[in-house]
Amino acid sequence: MSWRRRGRQPATSVAAAPIGRPAAQAPAPLVAEAPAGDGPLRIAVVVPAFRRGSGGHTTIANLVRGLEARGHRLSLWIDDPAKASGGAGAFRSMFGPFAAPVADDLSAFSGADVALATGWQTVPSVLGLRGCGARAYLVQDHEPEFYGASVERLWAEDSYRHGLHCVTAGQWLAELVGERYGATATAFDLGIDHETYRPGDRPRHEDEVLFYARRSTPRRAVPLGLLALEELLRIRPGTTVALFGEAQAESTLPFPTRQLGVLAGEELADAYRGAAAGMVLSLTNHSLVAQEMAACGLPAVELDGPSTRMAFGGDSGITLAEPTPAALATALALLLDDPARRAELGDRAAAWARERTWDAAATQVEAGLRSALAER
Repeated sequence: MSWRRRGRQPATSVAAAPIGRPAAQAPAPLVAEAPAGDGPLRIAVVVPAFRRGSGGHTTIANLVRGLEARGHRLSLWIDDPAKASGGAGAFRSMFGPFAAPVADDLSAFSGADVALATGWQTVPSVLGLRGCGARAYLVQDHEPEFYGASVERLWAEDSYRHGLHCVTAGQWLAELVGERYGATATAFDLGIDHETYRPGDRPRHEDEVLFYARRSTPRRAVPLGLLALEELLRIRPGTTVALFGEAQAESTLPFPTRQLGVLAGEELADAYRGAAAGMVLSLTNHSLVAQEMAACGLPAVELDGPSTRMAFGGDSGITLAEPTPAALATALALLLDDPARRAELGDRAAAWARERTWDAAATQVEAGLRSALAER
C-alpha cells in the first residue's frame, strides 16, 4: 500500500500506528497431500498483536493447551508488523504455560498440517504461507463490528471470503459467517478454567453489583451499563457498585463505586464469589466473563441479543435483559430483592458452567481443523 503525506505532517506520525492490509488475491498453493485420519497434527497458530489481559489471546492459549493435551504439536507465530507487543517472551509470560514454541514473526515458517489464522489481521499472512496442508480461521467475534466506516471494517469483512474454514466461538458466529459470507464453519463452546472459577463459601455482599466496566472495549456497552446502575441506585438507594476491567478509575460518575481495576485469576474469582449480582454487556458475541461469573455461582445479567440467546438461553441461570437502562436496572433489582431466587439462579449457573471445559472446547476445535483438511 502507498500513500502521499498531506500538509506538513512528519512521516513518523502516519506510521506510528500499525495498519492492516487486505487479503492476498491468490493464496499460496497447499501441499499436494495432507494428513488424513485421526492422527496427531502439526498446527501453526498465527496470532495478532496482543496486550496483557487480552481475552482473545487467553482463549487461544487455552485452546493450545487443550490441543497439546490431545497429542497435537502446536507452534505459535506472532504476526505483529509494528513489533509493539513485546515478542515471544512477552506472549509466553502473559498467556503461558504451554509447550508450543513461540516465534516473533513468520520469517522461519517451514510448513504445518494446518495453519490457523486467529484474527482478521492475520488472514493475509496465513493465506501466503507455503507448505500447509490446509488453512483455517479461529473466529471469536464478528470483528467488522469493532469498527465504524473504515478500511479496517472492509478488510475484516473480506477476511471471511477466502475459503478458510471458520472455527467459531459459538453457534451464532457459525451461522453468521455462513449466511453472510458463505463460509463453512464449525462451532465450539468457550471453556472455563474450573480450577480458578468455582463456587466458594465466603459470604456475599448482599447489595453489591459487580460490573465489567472495560470502557476501552466499546462492544462492552459501558455507558449503557453505567446509566443502568444510576437508575438502579435511584430505585434502590441501598445498592453498592463495584467496577472492574480497567485500570483507569472512572472519575465523573454521579454515584460512589468501588474501583477494583484489572483483576485476573483468583482475585477475579474472589470478586465473583463476593458480589450479590453481576453485570456484563455484549453487543456482538457473548463474553467469557458471564460464563466465569456463572462458574462462581454469581447470578449475572447480560444483554438479550442473538449471540447471548444462543449461548445462555435455557438453563444457564444468566438473566437476559433488553438493552435499555430501565430494563437492566429492573433485572438487577429483582435479583437483589430476592435472595432465594439469587441462590437458585447461582446454583443453576454453576451447574450449567460445569459442562464448559477447555478440554471439551479443544475437542470441538480439533473437529473444525479436520473439517478444514477435508475441505481443502
